[in-house]
Amino acid sequence: MRNLTWRQIAVILGCVLTVATLAVGIYGLVRGPQSAESTSGPPPPGEFEAIPEEATPVVTLKDRALPHTHDPIAYSRAVASSLFDWDTSLGFLPTDYTAAVLADADPSGEETPGLIADVATYLPTVDQWLDLGAMEVRQTIEIDGAYVPESWTAAVEQAHGHLRPGTTAVTVTGTRHRSGVWNGESAESSHPVAFTVFVACEPSFDRCHVLRLSQLDNPLR
Repeated sequence: MRNLTWRQIAVILGCVLTVATLAVGIYGLVRGPQSAESTSGPPPPGEFEAIPEEATPVVTLKDRALPHTHDPIAYSRAVASSLFDWDTSLGFLPTDYTAAVLADADPSGEETPGLIADVATYLPTVDQWLDLGAMEVRQTIEIDGAYVPESWTAAVEQAHGHLRPGTTAVTVTGTRHRSGVWNGESAESSHPVAFTVFVACEPSFDRCHVLRLSQLDNPLR
């Protein structure tokens, strides 16, 4: 926001969401200022090349970067997948999975501290992660829908132009699926989830960036 403080915008949005029978805050949204393969020659006479052992594939998270897009809906779906698709058996920690979202935070840095706190609630703690790792727990999200909630239109009107241009709230709904090993046997579970992603796109930025997240299972409607 340009002139309003976080407390002031929270009051404005609180009024709007109360009318809509919601008890969710806006969570900030303050506007502020070698590649080629090498080949070896033939071995010397009398020498033989050793047969290499089969290499173990290296698992990385390099492909988890969020897309560069102007579409807040597509972008928010990617944020959801980045936060909910993980595997405790691969040797990574929760922070490895949240890194892609945090790397695409508000370029101004104003919302980054809040976003760090937000994403920490979406994944298990390190101790929980290690316990889940012993059970080889893997999680994915099946996204059912992503939409701009009706209450957001009223919130923008109540802000009287003080929201950062291009700021949008996108509510994502879906089903969280988990699988693992319990007492030596395969086990699965599913649970519905819903949350809101606050993003800022054009004209504030040349592409979408994630600002904040709502409380899990307490989205804007």
